[in-house]
Amino acid sequence: MSAEPQRGRLTGLESRWLQLPIDLALVAAAWWFAFWLRFNLDTPDEFQTMMVQTLVWPLLGFAASLLGFGVYRHIWRYTSVAELTRLSYAVALGGLLTAAAILMLRVEFFPRSVLLLHPVLALVALGAARALARIALSGAEPRFLSGKPLLIVGSVQDAAAALPALRGLRQWTPVGIVSPEAAEKGRSLQGLSVVGVLADLPRLAERLEAAAALVVSPPGSDARRAALMGASEVGLPLLTMPRPDEWLRNDHSQPRRVELEDLLGRAPVALDEQGLSELLAGQTVMVTGAGGSIGSELCRQIARFGVRRLVCVDVSEYAIYQLERELAASHPQMEGLYYTGNVREFDRLLAIAEQYWPTTVFHAAAYKHVPLMESLNEIEALRTNVLGTLNASRVAGRVGARRFVLISTDKAVNPTNVMGASKRLAEQVLQSVAVEFAQTRYVAVRFGNVLGSSGSVVPLFTSQIARGGPVTVTHPDIVRYFMTIPEAAQLVLQAGLMGQTRQIFVLDMGEPVKIVDLARLLIRLAGQTEQDVPISFTGLRPGEKLFEELLANDETTEPTPHPKLRVATGADTRVDTEAVLQWIASAGPAPSAAELRAWLQLMVREYQPVG
Repeated sequence: MSAEPQRGRLTGLESRWLQLPIDLALVAAAWWFAFWLRFNLDTPDEFQTMMVQTLVWPLLGFAASLLGFGVYRHIWRYTSVAELTRLSYAVALGGLLTAAAILMLRVEFFPRSVLLLHPVLALVALGAARALARIALSGAEPRFLSGKPLLIVGSVQDAAAALPALRGLRQWTPVGIVSPEAAEKGRSLQGLSVVGVLADLPRLAERLEAAAALVVSPPGSDARRAALMGASEVGLPLLTMPRPDEWLRNDHSQPRRVELEDLLGRAPVALDEQGLSELLAGQTVMVTGAGGSIGSELCRQIARFGVRRLVCVDVSEYAIYQLERELAASHPQMEGLYYTGNVREFDRLLAIAEQYWPTTVFHAAAYKHVPLMESLNEIEALRTNVLGTLNASRVAGRVGARRFVLISTDKAVNPTNVMGASKRLAEQVLQSVAVEFAQTRYVAVRFGNVLGSSGSVVPLFTSQIARGGPVTVTHPDIVRYFMTIPEAAQLVLQAGLMGQTRQIFVLDMGEPVKIVDLARLLIRLAGQTEQDVPISFTGLRPGEKLFEELLANDETTEPTPHPKLRVATGADTRVDTEAVLQWIASAGPAPSAAELRAWLQLMVREYQPVG
């Protein structure tokens, strides 16, 4: 049998039924010591008798107070400031109860200074007992088991939160802290020294023979990115602690490899959980484009709020099959309906919706690849992005849905390409349909690029790196806004909850990221350098802009109760939906590109084609 202590098992000293007698013995000792101090270390015989006769009152008072304040819910080996604060309150109340009992009994010639000295001495004694217990019990459990040397990268405060999770792990042994704060160099934390700053990371990794670096700095921080650059110089693997959702899915706390989301991510989204639960729990929700990156994440988020029925529609048979398997396994209690269907077909969408009468519809179906929609497929962008939105929004109105949410894009702002113009026209169509169906709230949500979504640069760069390069970037100065798929989906839900009809929400996308820096981060994450995997610049593609915008020239924003959501305000941009429907139908399967662009410019006045 292994002699290794079992983590989490309480010792006999940590039983509350043993702790209370220990505390009462210390209270009694403090009572005696208070008398002793009051009489200059020589207590007269009559006062020694008085001390013994009155001892029952501090014992009863302190026992009631300590139990009443829940002091024994705390485990001594983990005593902290919070536990000592609660102990102080309990001691103060115990002193008051003791004083009240003594004064009410009118004990003759009782030295009242004892009533002041005793609580102070009791607090010192009880606090010291807990501190000594923490030292003794912490020393009895393993500090860090013998494993591979690990450098901790982050401030002392961030390291303090991570070190307890590393105790008892066989794989790693921390050997030092590398802090982004120069002032922390030379300091010590739980026996671990701050051995240097981020600039020293390559040198320290070699000197301490570190096998990996654990980054404990916050997600998206400069310290995380700097650690990656420094670690890659010596080929040092970069690790991080699991995210909260990973803690929930796993029963261990092993560090994992750093991912791109950890470097570019931001603080978690704060959701109105109660409001969303009231909106979705027990309801029927329909999602179009349910098999896509955003659509499938929306389905996951919606399912966790306890919907009764989730109707998923996607044109891809494989995508809807994959979604069915995933949700059936993770939410077996939910009724999931999985349809292969095209949002271009109004009658098919209406037939599906009329079977279940959803209360909320999320419309994520769209073509989004800019170069592909810019040539050869322009009419496809109109049929899916514009006609599909018109169909889905009217279906939502026909079945009396309370809310309809359109997933839009920052490329709809001052568009220079067909895809962006089609999404802007979809927003205008949405606002027009909102007038037809007053009982339904129609809102749109704009956001930028989503990390890891299908067709985005991250999967492209990853495959290019796997082939040894080159990684192709269109321009050295091109920048884009990024957010993670879960963050985007959660903010879409939040906007759907709080939105009023015809509103267009703009998400806080944070700071834009240079695509070339993104490529460099991915190369470093793969354990390579630019010498191993070169970066080449290919020039801007048709319809591509250097900078994406979140607002058109004539738009401003107003704040909302949610810090990451704002509402775009501008001129009325409604369109004649019947004229839109008629033009797309009359355009045929292969209209000329010039004719299509000219019509788009008439409908979307801010659309300015390039090239």
